[in-house]
Amino acid sequence: MKLLIKSGRVVDPVNKIDEKLDVLIVDGKIAELASNIDAGDAEVINAAGLIVTPGLIDMHVHLRDPGLEYKEDIVSGTRAAAAGGVTSVVCMPNTSPVNDNLAITRYITSKAKEEGSANVFPVGCITKGLKGEVLAEMGELKEGGCVGFSDDGLPVKDGEMMRRALEYANTFDAPIISHAEDLTLVAGGCMNEGPVSTELGLKGIPWAAEDAMTARDIMLAELTGAHLHVAHVSTRGSVELVRQAKTRGVRVTCEATPHHFMLTDEAVRNYDTNFKMNPPLRSADDVAAVRAGLADGTIDAIATDHAPHHIDEKNVEFAIAMNGVVGLETLLPLTLQLVGEKVLTLEQAIALVTCRPAGVLGLERGTLSVGAVADIALVNPNKEWTVDAQQLQSKSKNTSFDGQKMKGYAVRTLLAGQTVFER
Repeated sequence: MKLLIKSGRVVDPVNKIDEKLDVLIVDGKIAELASNIDAGDAEVINAAGLIVTPGLIDMHVHLRDPGLEYKEDIVSGTRAAAAGGVTSVVCMPNTSPVNDNLAITRYITSKAKEEGSANVFPVGCITKGLKGEVLAEMGELKEGGCVGFSDDGLPVKDGEMMRRALEYANTFDAPIISHAEDLTLVAGGCMNEGPVSTELGLKGIPWAAEDAMTARDIMLAELTGAHLHVAHVSTRGSVELVRQAKTRGVRVTCEATPHHFMLTDEAVRNYDTNFKMNPPLRSADDVAAVRAGLADGTIDAIATDHAPHHIDEKNVEFAIAMNGVVGLETLLPLTLQLVGEKVLTLEQAIALVTCRPAGVLGLERGTLSVGAVADIALVNPNKEWTVDAQQLQSKSKNTSFDGQKMKGYAVRTLLAGQTVFER
């Protein structure tokens, strides 16, 4: 099968390409990039006025499958991904049961292959049952397809356990993905600690809760020589800790979410639980620091922490509502907004959602190199649209951006050369 994408602006940070080109796909792989390729017997897609990029990679997603399918499942979650131009999702292990054994890993990978609209790369648990007591069988999980290990949603409280996890994962050259949170400092808080929490009468979570655990985990990575990836950094201190560690040669990477570089704790003033997440929305100074970290390369990836919840879990008092928001379908326009605001160049922005997360996890995705799998997003960067939560492909509608005007979206998404979404 041949497919020719004609006359698009091809942006591929891996190969430093940003120019008008045709892209020829043969049997699901990139066969040629050049000007005025002869279509021959190929199906032609006219991409004039569109940006042609590698399919986006979201390295932090909760698909809720198995066990919590009333919130999301592999079918609906990957459909939402495809609608957002995302062709690869990395799913966290805090399902029910959790992904701490080969049977669950195989269930996820086989269901995704049979029914999914995107590649699904599972993350296995660091500890059995997410209990922080006994290491999971990481070797078995890695052989089954896990690309990293995390107890996401919970920190590994015991420092010795975290050290052994880093050492064990290092034998497979797989990252440990840290949920950096000192629960003794969280102490029942439900939003960022500061003037806004005081005014609202809500118990706050101090920045130190994140920074203390980030610092500990970085020191353990430095001690062991293992690869630490810090999930959803949200504070000025965490960004600076990662920056300093990188200058010392520590194998540390990190990610940031769109809600943490777009919103501050001021958004909580109306007690809307769609602004409740963990880590919480922080101060304007923290947002500025996250943006600076994205711009200077300290932060390696933009990831959504897509966290679907049923309306009954959000339509309660702020303090007891579930943490998290969906984000797969707003990842692209919010990332492009940083380009519009001149925080990032277009190449930087595309890299942060394609080749850079691929590099963190060792995925053979995120490029339009000849011979690469043809996972591709065709993007209209100028199309203005308004987020309507009820129209989202996700089963859950808990977005922080309902009713907000966005600019840019995927008009067509290809997975190994096959169209999995078309607007």
